Amino acid sequence: MAGYDRCMTTQTIGHEIRRWRTHRRRSQLDLALDAGISTRHLSFVETGRARPSRDLILSLAEQLDVPPRGRNAMLLQAGFAPVHGERGLDDTALATARAAISHILTAFAPFPALVVDRRWTMVEANAPIFALIGAVPPELLAPPVNALRLSLHPDGLAPRIANLAEWRAALFRRLEEQIDASGDEELIALLSELRAYPGGEDKRAVTPNAIAIPLLIDSPAGRLSLLSMTSVFGTPLDVTLSELAIESFLPADAATLALLKGA
Repeated sequence: MAGYDRCMTTQTIGHEIRRWRTHRRRSQLDLALDAGISTRHLSFVETGRARPSRDLILSLAEQLDVPPRGRNAMLLQAGFAPVHGERGLDDTALATARAAISHILTAFAPFPALVVDRRWTMVEANAPIFALIGAVPPELLAPPVNALRLSLHPDGLAPRIANLAEWRAALFRRLEEQIDASGDEELIALLSELRAYPGGEDKRAVTPNAIAIPLLIDSPAGRLSLLSMTSVFGTPLDVTLSELAIESFLPADAATLALLKGA
């Protein structure tokens, strides 16, 4: 029975390596050369005929640019301990990071800012974000709140976004880039859901030669023109922390700055 379990583990890690290689559009020859192994050895690993070492898994993961969560999963599938720590956001070890995040969100006021995880679940937000959200149906604010769904849902912020087609196209491009980097099936499902919302996707709506796409949204204070900025931890040693991003919205013109400071 132990031999059967080992065989299944070997086949599982081989399938995962092949999945990432295919996702990155790499050939066996190309990957094998970069990893310093023979194509035959890589083929044996992918088909389950050879059991990769921990070092080989990490080498292949490095060549395939697998994110920390994916590297942990690959090691666990092969029967090895994960290389990156992973704690829950409520873990005391992340208390300092959480306090820093809360401080940053407060410091951004009066400009809206929120923290999202790898699947755009809203972890925390400052008061200006909730003022910007305004009155939306309670079901869209029931935890877990997905920031993209809240933005583009027809019952969410979408009716108040003046450049909705342009903003949707920009968000879809970001989501596509995330999917390309992570291969996350839940993000693929989220993108499919968002594209099914009324309004469609009009890539022609994107302003030619634009440096950045502003969010033009009607608020109780008036129309705001906001530029989004994403901030991440520069040297995270934890998977959960590495996947958090602070999404802040800064005034794109003097009128918006005055409105936000007067709010």
